[in-house]
Amino acid sequence: MYRTIIFTVVLYGCETWSLTLREERRLRVFQNRVLRRIFGPKRDEVTGEWGKLHNEELNDLYSAPNIFQMIKSRRIRWVGHVARLWKRRGAHGVLVGKPEGRDLLEDPGVEWRIILRWIFRQWDVGPWTGSS
Repeated sequence: MYRTIIFTVVLYGCETWSLTLREERRLRVFQNRVLRRIFGPKRDEVTGEWGKLHNEELNDLYSAPNIFQMIKSRRIRWVGHVARLWKRRGAHGVLVGKPEGRDLLEDPGVEWRIILRWIFRQWDVGPWTGSS
């Protein structure tokens, strides 16, 4: 239920997000909170007391990729889709184009290209894997 309903709603449009550390922390907290609700409390076998699951225990119980792995894979898939678009399309221009007559600091595509370079270097795929 988590992957089919909650996950898809939360990650809608994540391909174009530029996450800050604060937003990443909020997503991590949200994911752990939902998983704790799904798996419920744990019971200590020795003392018989109930307590909440720790993050490591949640990761062991939930074997599917975490939220950040899913965001990265969706971004890679989206980049592949945009790279195959016609060059005159707007999304392709944001991905590979250079702004004309505008200050680079005002261009939202600059931040997106920096994020893409980081993802490609981290996964060692794509056009930006070499030194640049």
